[in-house]
Amino acid sequence: MIGRLRGTLAEKQPPHLILDVNGLGYELEVPMTTLYRLPSVGEPLTLHTHLVVREDAQLLYGFFGKRERDFFRELIRLNGVGPKLALALMSSLEVDELVRCVQSQDTSALTKVPGVGKKTAERLLVELKDRFKAWETVPAMFALVPNQPGGPDAVPVATAENDAVSALISLGYKPQEASKAISAIKEKGLSSEDMIRRALKGMI
Repeated sequence: MIGRLRGTLAEKQPPHLILDVNGLGYELEVPMTTLYRLPSVGEPLTLHTHLVVREDAQLLYGFFGKRERDFFRELIRLNGVGPKLALALMSSLEVDELVRCVQSQDTSALTKVPGVGKKTAERLLVELKDRFKAWETVPAMFALVPNQPGGPDAVPVATAENDAVSALISLGYKPQEASKAISAIKEKGLSSEDMIRRALKGMI
């Protein structure tokens, strides 16, 4: 099991990134809440990871903090929840927001996540309630500060829009929904990460 990787961020194309570890490039898929916290390409980065081995592939998932990785592991233990749905949940809501939903048994936010209907949301909350008795919401340790327009991560608008739309589609949103959401918030100088964050907030 690969539990942690430390290296240099070589490439990021939401929701994937490549981490260069001593010349070996690891491709990881990350939730959007981790993507927002990534440094610039070329900067050092440490991620907590979870490896999923399937018959047709070996998939590596990365998380900015150990708590997020542990949360992901709790989600995929549930019946009917695979890595894709777990990432969609964690991309739409911060861990503390998800924990609050479980504690209050609030389905409203969950049903706005692609692939989660009311019955599924109710079942997830019931199954998670016992598991999360020991979990408590804690103040966020990392502020989600958007990249400044024109900064080192600034990219051409068309490229940023395409990356943002592709990321939303990978989370389960329909192409038309993704395009509409990005078009509604696009602004000159925004990075793809900023567009994704604003679009997801609008959807939730």
